Amino acid sequence: MSENHELAGTRTKRTSPLTFYRQVVAELRKVVWPTRPQVVNYFFVVLVFVLIMMAFVSALDYAFGKAAFAIFA
Repeated sequence: MSENHELAGTRTKRTSPLTFYRQVVAELRKVVWPTRPQVVNYFFVVLVFVLIMMAFVSALDYAFGKAAFAIFA
């Protein structure tokens, strides 16, 4: 509790929008960007995963729907 009171009085110095922009550009230069084959590979991995999850959720929906009709009909 006392830590919150101590931190409440301290403020960091605001930076100008130009300084913020320069810092963003500097950080983006440090990023290791994936190659085109990696991006294509990641795309297909994500696509297959999404399709599998869609099939799984659809199967659950179908099963619960059939079970609900069997119980309440």
